[in-house]
Amino acid sequence: MEARMKSPANPDVTTAVQHLYKAIHAAGVDPRVLELVHLRASQINGCSPCVFAGVASAKKRGETDERLHNVVTWRETPFFTEAERAALALTEAATRIQDGAPGVTDEIWEAAAAHFDDGQLSAIILNVAMTNFFNRINRAVREQAGKTW
Repeated sequence: MEARMKSPANPDVTTAVQHLYKAIHAAGVDPRVLELVHLRASQINGCSPCVFAGVASAKKRGETDERLHNVVTWRETPFFTEAERAALALTEAATRIQDGAPGVTDEIWEAAAAHFDDGQLSAIILNVAMTNFFNRINRAVREQAGKTW
């Protein structure tokens, strides 16, 4: 499979995205949690370039292969904290919004709110949304894995 576009980036959009990521990272959420959130949403959406780049970025932040290989099975492994589990559950619920999906239930929200303040929750949700945004663009243009941003 080949990419449909060489460079779909628009400079104005790139600047806006940079501002959004600056806001995400200024909210006080552990950057490794944000990396796990990005990776899990990208796995759900089958976005190979975001999974590839997400793993590379998480490793730069000190993530281990053991944890990265088990993000997809986070419920069945002992490798994640309760806060990370709450963020991953929120990520899954906010990403899986197809017809009939319950989305973010009160139970999922309350579990996340027990570990993160409103500003941090906002940052996690924005990170999920940005990841889903890029996952959909990459799927549409058939962006290939192998790049990091």
